[in-house]
Amino acid sequence: MARMGSQAVPRFYSSEPLFGGVAPEVMEASLLCLAAENERYLSELPGQAGCCKESRTVEFIFLLAEKWHLDHSARYQAVELLERFMIKQVEQICKSPSENMESTKGGSSRSSLKEQMYDTFVLRLVSCIQLASKLSLHYTIVNSNTALKFLQSIKYSYTKQELLESELAVLETLQFQINVSTPLAYIELLLEVLGHNGCLLPAKPLHQMCVQLLDFLYLEREAIYDTLLKTAIENSTPSELQIAKFLAVKEDFMLLAVGIISTSAFVLNPEHWKQVVEHLNCITGITSQSILEFSHAVLKHVLGSTTPQQQRRNEWTRSEILGEKPGQRAPLGINPQRCALRSRVSVFSAFQRGSGLRQVVFLQLVQDLTFDLSVRDSK
Repeated sequence: MARMGSQAVPRFYSSEPLFGGVAPEVMEASLLCLAAENERYLSELPGQAGCCKESRTVEFIFLLAEKWHLDHSARYQAVELLERFMIKQVEQICKSPSENMESTKGGSSRSSLKEQMYDTFVLRLVSCIQLASKLSLHYTIVNSNTALKFLQSIKYSYTKQELLESELAVLETLQFQINVSTPLAYIELLLEVLGHNGCLLPAKPLHQMCVQLLDFLYLEREAIYDTLLKTAIENSTPSELQIAKFLAVKEDFMLLAVGIISTSAFVLNPEHWKQVVEHLNCITGITSQSILEFSHAVLKHVLGSTTPQQQRRNEWTRSEILGEKPGQRAPLGINPQRCALRSRVSVFSAFQRGSGLRQVVFLQLVQDLTFDLSVRDSK
């Protein structure tokens, strides 16, 4: 056990899941519970869903989680907590009466709420990571000293009391409903079910590949889902209505988990890939075609298409996945390291060189959110 102090406090030294020890009735009940949770969230999906999953914000959370030695479940949970918190903040601004555009004695105006979002965004982001670390069953907890040291290093002069109040603000805004399931929870449960159902691929390497691809998808989310949308509608210029309806697809964690497992199976062992897809179809009811299209969209961006050789690989991958007539067969040759974080340039040193991400990334993101809000207000 590491000494308590300014550093994060380790709980356990390994966050690797153990597969094969769950009773069938527990798996079935857990799967039904996750499916119901997913359907409930999709049925109540807010229009702003996905607003805080912009790649620069996600990358910053991932890098900060890595700096603090958090496990993968904590980093995904932090992203989801920040997303849900910011949506509540935007909804609060939307509900603010139009006559309160200027400050009044009766309460905060809409403009002051926007200013508060600007001023506290980085603090709230750190609070979401702290809360996620406390929910994780493995590895580390980010204590107040660690969080304050980081905030001070990027020129924020918060006190420990303000940090605690920020955590409480997130908790109260989310009505203390912070233990939300992440896509990784869906993936790990489905891997357990696959093993029970006789999947020939071992769960541990499949899980490792899933985590790398899930990281990649979070960082390339918009581009991958844009490819998936255009593939689904067979049109390179989707309408606004199609984009709006596609929001439910982008927020479907069960589809995401199934697609990531399918893609991982294809990368590790194409020979057993179709069996995995059939299993996933039987377990979740998601059609094989949907799974195939998702895998193609992910692999297209993993491989890239900037060179003729990469383009040939893309064509071969598409023919294998979508069942089209293949061209000249070339080895897939995916390097798993390409599925990890693309940018390993230290974001934290960028903060030391000036305003850095503090202005360029986070404030710009909030500006985009409030700009979108002002556009809706004007309609």
